Amino acid sequence: MECVQLNDIIKSSKNILIISHLNPDGDTLGSICAMSEVIRENFHKECELLCVSKVPKTYEFLPNVSKIKTLEDVDVSREYDLVINVDVAAIDRIGEAKVLFDKAKFTVNLDHHKTNRGYADLNIINPEASSTGELLAGIFKKIGWKVSYETAVCLYTAILTDTGSFRFDNTTSDSLKAAADMVKAGVKPAEIYKKVYESSSKNHVLFQAYCVSKAEFCENDKIVYTTVYKKDIEKFNAPEDCTEGLTEKLRAIVTTEVAFVVRQINSSTSKVSMRSKNVDVAEICGVFGGGGHRLAAGCMIKGTVEESIKKILEELRKREI
Repeated sequence: MECVQLNDIIKSSKNILIISHLNPDGDTLGSICAMSEVIRENFHKECELLCVSKVPKTYEFLPNVSKIKTLEDVDVSREYDLVINVDVAAIDRIGEAKVLFDKAKFTVNLDHHKTNRGYADLNIINPEASSTGELLAGIFKKIGWKVSYETAVCLYTAILTDTGSFRFDNTTSDSLKAAADMVKAGVKPAEIYKKVYESSSKNHVLFQAYCVSKAEFCENDKIVYTTVYKKDIEKFNAPEDCTEGLTEKLRAIVTTEVAFVVRQINSSTSKVSMRSKNVDVAEICGVFGGGGHRLAAGCMIKGTVEESIKKILEELRKREI
């Protein structure tokens, strides 16, 4: 029923805007690009794509990514027939683009985060899906929309990145089947892997090595964290997505139960990225208004980097980690 409604609302809408979440990753970017392509192929309609944050260079190979606009490029007073949020767990994750979402005649929320409470007119949420890319692959198949090679590249990238190259616990037979369908459509796994994971700049690699080298351990090495200051990013001339994959590197340490990275946004705000092997970090991030998945979550904390570390450690110790 939800898929039928999605098909009908797209069919009846003249102007459509698709929005990704802040600090975009492979899932949200692959998914908005896939959604744009599948609408173009099946409805012969051009959609506008919006991301409040800068798109990481890693994902510049994605079809349609060059069409992604920033808030400076759009008329914020415009009323769209349809606005679709993709991989956006909470409405505040689209930042100032919320003004366009609120003005839309109809809104859609396509996501896979268990913390998503359903804030749109139409909410299609599947917490069992590894990624929003997998969710979309299922929707496209169910409705019977044509999936082109370009769409397949986008969906495969989304699934690949949110499953950590099919290594994370969220990888299921459905994830692999969806990926296999994209390979049947012409996607070359080795080619996508190289573009996503083997195209880092020298500065990016050296920056992450520096962050790992200054990691702090506590609770008998069960908890490990590192910090990312603006001055360090500037010193290494690191790219926008400089912290992507950093938390996973810390979680990979054999003794680690919980790993987190605290990144300075400004003098009074910090961004926290958490990963764990068994602990529900979505619950911990939820204390600060964030969320995500049980073993991978994030949040923004009002406070300095040092204050944020203290708050996260306090929550972890309440759980006797």
